[in-house]
Amino acid sequence: MLETIGAPRDLRDLDERQLADLAGEIREFLIENVSRTGGHLGPNLGVVELTMAIHRVFDSPREPVIFDTGHQSYVHKLLTGRATGFERLRRRGGISGYPSRAESEHDFVENSHASTALSYADGLAKAHALRGEEGHVVAVVGDGALTGGMAWEALNNIAAGQDRRLVIVVNDNGRSYLPTVGGLAEHLNSLRTDPRYEKVLELIKSRLSRAPVVGAPTYEVLHGLKKGLKDVMAPQGLFEDLGLKYVGPVDGHDLQAVEHALRQAKHFGGPVIVHCLTRKGYGYDAAECEEKDQMHQVKPRSSETGTGASGPAPGWTQVFRDELVAIGEERPDVVAITAAMIHPTGLDAFAERFPERAFDVGIAEQHATTSAAGLAMGGMHPVVAIYSTFLNRAFDQLLLDVALHGCGVTFVLDRAGVTGEDGPSHNGMWDLSILQVVPGLRIAVPRDGTRLRELLREAVAVEDGPTAVRFPKGPVAADVPAMDQVDGVDVLVRSGDRDVLVVAIGAMAQPCLEVAERLVAQGIGVTVVDPRWVKPVAPALVDLARGHRLVVSVEDSGRIGGCGSVLAQTLRDADVDTPVRVHGIPQRFLDHAKRDEILADIGLTGQHLARNVVEDIARLDNEDALHDVPLERGHETA
Repeated sequence: MLETIGAPRDLRDLDERQLADLAGEIREFLIENVSRTGGHLGPNLGVVELTMAIHRVFDSPREPVIFDTGHQSYVHKLLTGRATGFERLRRRGGISGYPSRAESEHDFVENSHASTALSYADGLAKAHALRGEEGHVVAVVGDGALTGGMAWEALNNIAAGQDRRLVIVVNDNGRSYLPTVGGLAEHLNSLRTDPRYEKVLELIKSRLSRAPVVGAPTYEVLHGLKKGLKDVMAPQGLFEDLGLKYVGPVDGHDLQAVEHALRQAKHFGGPVIVHCLTRKGYGYDAAECEEKDQMHQVKPRSSETGTGASGPAPGWTQVFRDELVAIGEERPDVVAITAAMIHPTGLDAFAERFPERAFDVGIAEQHATTSAAGLAMGGMHPVVAIYSTFLNRAFDQLLLDVALHGCGVTFVLDRAGVTGEDGPSHNGMWDLSILQVVPGLRIAVPRDGTRLRELLREAVAVEDGPTAVRFPKGPVAADVPAMDQVDGVDVLVRSGDRDVLVVAIGAMAQPCLEVAERLVAQGIGVTVVDPRWVKPVAPALVDLARGHRLVVSVEDSGRIGGCGSVLAQTLRDADVDTPVRVHGIPQRFLDHAKRDEILADIGLTGQHLARNVVEDIARLDNEDALHDVPLERGHETA
């Protein structure tokens, strides 16, 4: 059946048996392919019937469908003609793990940061109304996205436009990575677990089974069997108190029930919420039985057993995970905060050991940051563990709620720099640029596991202002010991004359060591240093730069406003005229590929860097030679 689906319209002529067969094929396809490539498996197994129903009822792309977050869009991709790209999912040349405007007209936004779809949908619905265009906008909100404050800001505005054709499908699986937290989550969970809920679903199903597919079952059935019963099931009329029409709850794995609910919502004409209850990993025992996260995101593994092909190499997150627990044992004032990512950020061990000192605030980075400021004001030292790319969402809070008040908060930025397979929105390439402007913030960038442990301890010892420790995705390379230290700056290599000073930022120490080997082989003197703390700029770097012919900075972050840029400005301010070459990530959105592939593309490899340095030294030699040659009569200098 799947091979016959080239566009959503192909679904509309299928009968009930064919639709059931197609749903089964889609699950088999996802299990087989995503298990091989890696990706978001559990969330997509839970939205098969839901997505099929949406595409049977609404006319994409004329009626936009927006997923929040976008990792729930694999079924959508299959139903819009992209099954052939799944063998290279999240790999160079293959399809993205998120919606991609470059892939299909059916993808409207490339959203992988949560809680945004309702704002997109609000704007699109307003635009349709202003332009006199028919059709609806559909926002599929799930995997904890409703725990983000931006979603509720959007709902408040959506409710004010009662004539806008907007259908909000709440994919309520009770989870983001882990069981969703917070008051809203508990409210929805109480509905899911109420024994009366099963009776309601069965009654709805029996009533719908007696109605023709094209017919209209009584609206009261889909509307919760009259307002009174819905008030029993959902005591505070959660969504209707906002002024939004509510349909549900609906069994999200019952295609017919979901389709009828969507048709009723579509006919209403204004903003409607359709509440669908689903199970993450549905139809795959290995996923449904996995307690941690129902195979939210899997590495390549066997689809038959659900087990990984090989154990993961020790990673940066694991080093942080273990060290934070050790710090927690020593310091009862240290607390941990994350935004719906206890396991991915390595806080699970701390939360298990000190449950009263670990706080998962849901997908709410802004709240996490200001709450951390409050904890610091109350005498605690918060460690906020977050992906580098998600810190962008909390910049205002970091600047004005934490730094302005001199709060001792440590931000641990995982997945910094190039992350690769998850595409442009997940690369943590902005942090070293945006954080440079924050007064009083100190930034540490460890080059290896030992330095991560040291710098984390140094960071949490700072109580008069915020600190940040950032590290990349993936395994940790072997430790790189320092041969010397100059006022806190580690010297990794010192060979020959003082031709080139290479400033290696964090994990870029590894390619910089290769640069040093290549330069030494060509008779060029080189010093490689790791500043460890990159903000503020260490005075020792200024002195070292003054004594070399060329300074080369290498960082796994954006070139503009990053460490190299700030170093060059600092040298100018100190009247040091040594030329500086800044190597980093170009300020553009990078396509998905493996981290090593992207680093090679943008020139952050030892071979490429060494070639550039050799060329720079050759130019300096030529300039020196030109200045040393006496002028002949009639010649002028430029």
